[in-house]
Amino acid sequence: MKIVFVADPLAGFKIYKDSTYAMMAEAARRGHSIHVFQHKDMAFEGGKVIANVSPVILTGGGQEDWYRQEAPVAQELTSFDAILERTDPPFNMEYIYATYLLELAQQQGARVFNKPEAIRSFNEKLAIAQFPQYIAPTLVTADATRVRAFHEEHRDIILKPLDGMGGAGIFRVKDDALNLGSIIETLSDNGSRTIMVQRYIPEITDGDKRILLIGGQVVPYCLARIPQGTEIRGNLAVGGIGVAREISARDREIGEALAPLLLKRGLLLVGLDAIGSYMTELNVTSPTCFQEIKQQTGFDVAGMFVDALEKNVETWNS
Repeated sequence: MKIVFVADPLAGFKIYKDSTYAMMAEAARRGHSIHVFQHKDMAFEGGKVIANVSPVILTGGGQEDWYRQEAPVAQELTSFDAILERTDPPFNMEYIYATYLLELAQQQGARVFNKPEAIRSFNEKLAIAQFPQYIAPTLVTADATRVRAFHEEHRDIILKPLDGMGGAGIFRVKDDALNLGSIIETLSDNGSRTIMVQRYIPEITDGDKRILLIGGQVVPYCLARIPQGTEIRGNLAVGGIGVAREISARDREIGEALAPLLLKRGLLLVGLDAIGSYMTELNVTSPTCFQEIKQQTGFDVAGMFVDALEKNVETWNS
């Protein structure tokens, strides 16, 4: 297959942990050709969606010389067997415009994973509200009065923006309500921006678990990202330690309920986050943790992903 990755610049990849790199390496090992472009390389021109696409050769080298990227050539996106959207957030308007172009390419015959419409429909924070049976008490609002009432009821809460990543902008307010007003003003921009508020889940000390759903199936291992020191955030980007472990019965229950449904809605790969027995996020833009799980358990997540990709391209073609 000809596979093209829509990704951030390859020079910024850390190949010892990057999941997109793991996908590329496994696809190349199977003989598939690898290509890349960025959102800014796309255009609608002459009635077609095209992009300046660069072929990539994986050299097998280390961090400094792992790839060779050839000169870009303008190509129709329908000329590829699979397009993998792997651009990291922020999920801003430029990201949304990119999904519009990719969706148009899809209408012209391109095969895009995850589907652009599905990426837009599943805000990575707010999407959990579609499955209230699996979440902790949650409020989504820009109204400070509602936030204060939620705190009054639950006494220990987490507040976060709907467009953050890597743990950015997350606050905990305990029973004393210290700085609650200031935090609400800051996150909601004085009531002009919608935020999410959730009851604090004490099991965060055991890790914020990344559970991967691939091709409608649940990966049997998760990565528990454990907060360090006085941190309440387990995100690896803020110093959390990743510990791979078998998923719990509860996590498997949630994953097996959601995975087939999400696949039908166009999501080949989802990173379901859970704390304790509650789902907290559904990551659909560029879910990670492939390599950490493989390094600690031996389970080949990238192999499972490329298996699913090959199967879904074959199904799409039929």
